[in-house]
Amino acid sequence: MAKTALQFQHNGRDVAIFVDGGTNLLVALRELIGDMTPKFGCGQGGCGTCSVLIDGEIHLSCLTLAETVAGRSVETLDGIKDGPNLHPLQRAFADNFAAQCGYCTPGMLMAAKALLDRNPQPSRAEVVEAISGNICRCTGYEPIINAVLAAASGGRARA
Repeated sequence: MAKTALQFQHNGRDVAIFVDGGTNLLVALRELIGDMTPKFGCGQGGCGTCSVLIDGEIHLSCLTLAETVAGRSVETLDGIKDGPNLHPLQRAFADNFAAQCGYCTPGMLMAAKALLDRNPQPSRAEVVEAISGNICRCTGYEPIINAVLAAASGGRARA
């Protein structure tokens, strides 16, 4: 099978890789670039743990063909921190005990980032809607919602 040359931005850096036709973005990121932060969950688009931002919009990398990101910007969980400093969302997740097993955490953080990038002061209902594509089996969602609201308010808890 012929390989296709693919160039795009990954977490602000230009990358160039060769992919087989039909390769999904999750495989390209994990196996060809070495970014292990998008997790492999269900592989069918049902869990959200592989969520990434493509040009600022949330996408399931397991359902996205790698070739479709040519010339675009892909941001993963690894790209949201500032060197050794956690992103405010990551800090809020830690402070609000929003991560337990960690299965859903990458997707939840990326969905929350997409929301806060377009709406820095979301309502609780908007947070619920934003994370609705992600399955969490540990937290019961409340700590996650509280963490996103806390990050939106600069770390202060919101009612």
